[in-house]
Amino acid sequence: MGYYKHHVFFCVNERDDGREFCNQHGAEDMRGYAKGCIKKLNMSGEGKVRINNAGCLDRCSEGPVMVVYPDNVWYTYVDQKDVDEIISEHLQNGRVVERLQI
Repeated sequence: MGYYKHHVFFCVNERDDGREFCNQHGAEDMRGYAKGCIKKLNMSGEGKVRINNAGCLDRCSEGPVMVVYPDNVWYTYVDQKDVDEIISEHLQNGRVVERLQI
């Protein structure tokens, strides 16, 4: 196992060329929300979960997007309830949330 059990990257990319980008859907706020939830659940730190910003992950048209490593599971989400479900189901219980998977 690596330093973290799960490393979660939220694309917070912004573009100025007219194409879709994740941060226009509140990605940075959702990353902050997820980070706060992980800390409250005492799931952050070595051997646990790390929530990070990411630049463009090249899937903004499916966004907002996040990816969970080392599982290589890609998600989209709409709101805090979706992020809560990913934390509860995937990060806590090891079950992929298929309805949000891309």
